[in-house]
Amino acid sequence: QVQLVESGGGLVQAGGSLRLSCAASRSIFSFNAMGWYRQAPGKQRELVARFTSDGTTNYADSVKGRFAISRDNAKNTLYLQMNSLKPEDTAVYLCYAEEGSGWSAKYYWGQGTQVTVSS
Repeated sequence: QVQLVESGGGLVQAGGSLRLSCAASRSIFSFNAMGWYRQAPGKQRELVARFTSDGTTNYADSVKGRFAISRDNAKNTLYLQMNSLKPEDTAVYLCYAEEGSGWSAKYYWGQGTQVTVSS
């Protein structure tokens, strides 16, 4: 079992920045992918950014150029630097990790951290 604990959310004005952290209970090397989703009220869960095991990063079009995903392997921690925040970025941000692939893949989720951007 893997525990993922997010932190860093909060209330910020439009144009501001926040950095989210996701601390894993064990090495993140073993994960096939790791990243961030967000869930806004009344909307579908959206993939924001992710790392894959081959080093590829992917971003939602809505956050390209504003958000940056990074990781510290020594600390088993994933980060999401969010700049130039907009009110439409308001959501609960959830860290996830994928172990394995295909039909046998396992997914782990954090509890989420609220990000609220005021206009």
